[in-house]
Amino acid sequence: MANPEGGNQTSAEYINHHLTNLKVGEGFWTLHLDTFFVSGFLGLVAFGLMLRVAQKASNGVPTGMQNFVEMVVSLVNDQVKDTFHAKSNLVTPLAITIFVWVFLMNAMDLIPVDFLSQGFQLIGVDYFKQVPTTDPNLTFALSLTVFAIMIGMNIKHKGVLGLMKESLTVPFGKWLFPVNLLFRIIEDIAKPISLALRLFGNLYAGEMVFILIALFGVWQLPLALPWALFHILIITLQAFVFMMLTIVYMSMAAESH
Repeated sequence: MANPEGGNQTSAEYINHHLTNLKVGEGFWTLHLDTFFVSGFLGLVAFGLMLRVAQKASNGVPTGMQNFVEMVVSLVNDQVKDTFHAKSNLVTPLAITIFVWVFLMNAMDLIPVDFLSQGFQLIGVDYFKQVPTTDPNLTFALSLTVFAIMIGMNIKHKGVLGLMKESLTVPFGKWLFPVNLLFRIIEDIAKPISLALRLFGNLYAGEMVFILIALFGVWQLPLALPWALFHILIITLQAFVFMMLTIVYMSMAAESH
């Protein structure tokens, strides 16, 4: 069976090709180079541009880019103020970083599935996944980083003894401390897992739909356009949800029961 790239791959081989990472190493030490370079490139471009805009910001008539950056910062800052009621200089920058970076990585899904793949094949690179958030390694790295910051926030606001006391006495009191501790462990473990799998699952499913549409050949444009328009909502919503849950977890860490 011919595929959109003009080869003789079957449909299963074509799908598997687009779902295979460019990687080096073996086992636990495998590094997905495409995930690493795409996410790093997007981060450098986005935050380098925001830094440049901040350096050139003025109180006069703002440029269009300054207006856009200020709108994004204001949107995120309002969400932080409504949700996080303690004092911290970390939460707003963290939320902005997550929203912008995750949105841009998700938006790579809107690039046609064969566009970058064919380009890299011209220079001898056989496999290249262009959407970093379809890689569970990246989504778990993000969620575990949020989890580590959440633990640090707990210790900062409650102290080690305060955190231990809360873990052993909430919600059923000190006499049921084994049950309280078990519930706390389950609750904390579920947070990074749910964060990572929610983002990965939604973007992986969206990418799979684009790959399946590509198999239709000449009919892919009328099919892909409506899905791409709908997918803009998905990629924005998933970035917003990841950001909001991060803010909620930071708020829970900073507040006592």
